Amino acid sequence: MYLHLGQDVIVHTDTIVGIYDMDTATWSKHTRAFIAAMEKSGHVQSVFEDLPKSCILCEAGGVRTLYISQLSTATLLKRSGQTLPE
Repeated sequence: MYLHLGQDVIVHTDTIVGIYDMDTATWSKHTRAFIAAMEKSGHVQSVFEDLPKSCILCEAGGVRTLYISQLSTATLLKRSGQTLPE
């Protein structure tokens, strides 16, 4: 199955490691350092026009890519067809 992240970017759901809310994830200095390291290494792809709302970490073939999207985590969850565990 595939997940549309916005702006013509689609990833295979098997490659998704995690989907994170930018409002809460960027509070941690460790997360900010991780995002900065990913940007420095050229493994960040921006998929937004307005404010970023989520980031999606994918790994395929041993290469990690961080997609930053304008879609909320709730929207991505609905698009994936998954449900949260109770």
